[in-house]
Amino acid sequence: MALDLLSSGYATLAYEIAEERASALGRLGRRLDAALTALAACPRTANSNRQIRDRLVAQAGYALWLLVVQREACGLNKIDHVIQVYRVPNEVIARMGPLAEPPIDPTKTMAAGQARAPMF
Repeated sequence: MALDLLSSGYATLAYEIAEERASALGRLGRRLDAALTALAACPRTANSNRQIRDRLVAQAGYALWLLVVQREACGLNKIDHVIQVYRVPNEVIARMGPLAEPPIDPTKTMAAGQARAPMF
């Protein structure tokens, strides 16, 4: 009886871990897709703002890096599959990695007076 409860608990935990892995892969895949869509909306023309395009390429490279790291943690080691499925441009592959500065979400910023005091 105790062995059944132990194996049942293990099976439940294993299922929840697999569920979270799949959820994380989905979230990161959607993040990469959104970053690549934003990049595609910014044309590579002579009169376009190069700083904006560079920032979009960096964010897409970061999103690609996050997805690849998560896939490797799940045992999925083929980056070629990700590049092919998402049609990742070479400039994004070249910039794959952590961002030099974290992205700023203007909806989540607050004034210094609105910040809470540290708990410690």
